[in-house]
Amino acid sequence: MILDMIKQPDDIKVLTGGQLEQLAEEIRTFLIEKISCTGGHLASNLGVVELTMALYLAFDLPKDKVIWDVGHQSYTHKILSGRKDSFDELRKYGGLSGFPKRKESPYDCFDTGHSSTSISAGLGIAQGRDLLGEDYSVISVIGDGALTGGMAYEALNNAARMERNFIIVLNDNNMSISENVGGISRYLGGLRTGEGYNDLKKFVASSLEKIPVVGYSIVDKISRTKNGIKQLLIPGMLFENMGITYLGPVDGHDIKQLTKTFREAKKLNHAVLVHVLTKKGKGYKPAEKNPSAFHGVEPFDIATGKAKSEKKYPSYTDVFSKEICNLAQKNHRIVGITAAMPDGTGLKRFGKLFPNRFFDVGIAEQHAVTSAAGMASAGLRPVVAVYSSFLQRAYDQILHDVCIQNLPVIFAVDRAGLVGSDGETHQGIFDLSYLTSIPNMSVLAPKNLWELRQDLEFAVTYNGPIAVRYPRGEAYRGLKEFDSPVEYGKGEMIYEEDGIALLAVGSMVSTAEHVRQKLKALGYHCTLANGRFIKPFDTDLVDRLAKNHKIVVTLEENVLQGGYGLMITSYIHARYPEVKVLNIALPDTYVEHGNVSLLREGLKIDSDSVLQTLKEQYLDTLTEN
Repeated sequence: MILDMIKQPDDIKVLTGGQLEQLAEEIRTFLIEKISCTGGHLASNLGVVELTMALYLAFDLPKDKVIWDVGHQSYTHKILSGRKDSFDELRKYGGLSGFPKRKESPYDCFDTGHSSTSISAGLGIAQGRDLLGEDYSVISVIGDGALTGGMAYEALNNAARMERNFIIVLNDNNMSISENVGGISRYLGGLRTGEGYNDLKKFVASSLEKIPVVGYSIVDKISRTKNGIKQLLIPGMLFENMGITYLGPVDGHDIKQLTKTFREAKKLNHAVLVHVLTKKGKGYKPAEKNPSAFHGVEPFDIATGKAKSEKKYPSYTDVFSKEICNLAQKNHRIVGITAAMPDGTGLKRFGKLFPNRFFDVGIAEQHAVTSAAGMASAGLRPVVAVYSSFLQRAYDQILHDVCIQNLPVIFAVDRAGLVGSDGETHQGIFDLSYLTSIPNMSVLAPKNLWELRQDLEFAVTYNGPIAVRYPRGEAYRGLKEFDSPVEYGKGEMIYEEDGIALLAVGSMVSTAEHVRQKLKALGYHCTLANGRFIKPFDTDLVDRLAKNHKIVVTLEENVLQGGYGLMITSYIHARYPEVKVLNIALPDTYVEHGNVSLLREGLKIDSDSVLQTLKEQYLDTLTEN
């Protein structure tokens, strides 16, 4: 196999054209085989094999810097930079990351994980290069889906000022995670249909130059005017009008043409955009047919494309998806908003049932939140369904546009807490801290699937900003018999005894219940309370716990700083100084990728670790009970 011959990046440069094509097929086979076992991002990586190879042929990595927007499509890059043998541990605890990481390899020049950041980062690196008098190429690879994010245009606006080379590669597969939406998608669609643009431009220019005496003058005048040949052939020419040279479109699976174009782009002393057309999922029929389904996958059977382990029970996302549709059938003011993730957030079903009340705004969380504020001010009940790690991108919009005006916007905060294999950039461990810091914002966290339904029903009737946070994965089905109705700012007493009080929120209620059972088996009494409302928290419930227990333990799947536990600690210490408070929360650090169960164990928030912490810190107190 040619792939086995690639030990270092320069090895690819000695291959013939036929060998390069064979290598591309071998890489695809390798990716399909490995990802079918480990899970990961499949379709996007299958689409950029030749593009990545051409970058390695045209440039000198790691001297030259390639920044991958989002970074989920960097698997071929990792293979060619010497990490092929680590793919058995892809996205596993302590193993190979699914995203570029500077600490993992010198070939990863900039960490990424969220969308639309690569042009800004690349521009900054290029400016650093120029100020320090260094000489290397900087290439930002960004997908057409990421161009729906406003930050990309802020960067393009500044890139036009560049007086030295800076290359932007637009990987255009007409997809983000789901199908692209909006005017930019339509614009790029027009460019895709104009495949002969550059050839035609050269032909017209050549023909005009042959006109005796005035030919060159005509070409010069045409090139100077905004109504020149580019605008005649392709209306708009967005990038060139911004001052960025446009090259393309180029077949993203033609290694020779890609390499040639990249080498041409390298010669220019300003910003240049290379428009590359790729097919998401290329080489694997199930992924080509349904690229959205194969964007991020669990381990699957290659022959059928089906997941190796079928879901037995509904996830929290499934519960949200059904309940918000049920509520929308009763209330025509409810609208659904997603930032390019109708599948992941569960709003796809809503969009089919209520197409006129469904808004996919593209990868544009800031716009999603402020447009929701506008809708709320007009009398609607907007539900913004978004992952916790992506909602943080719209913090100012939540504060400035929603909460100052106390507008009734509902935030369905999915993937709250540890999400596992996507790592630092995707863990939803900060939302309690940043949401509870904002005046007028209310925050709930359901303990199980039934409570999620109740919380959503309450949220769509509440006259102010409110967030309902819930984790990734299977919805907890325990404690069904405890289903007290939602009352604003009130928690729930589940089991009440003397001794230790466990006060948990959201996903940690199930952990606390396991701790309670283990303490009971050891002969200790234990109270279990469900906080339910993080903000405002239930002061009556906390008073009751503090008055009747020597130890209060708070449990949350969020960082300790600014979280639920410290709010409770501050309240208790000011009023009940004799009561000991133990906070079980996440440390002040970024959490890497890995299986959620292993991460919880490593971070000491699983039930066994909580029990051990109690024994170590409060053994004497426990013995007295």
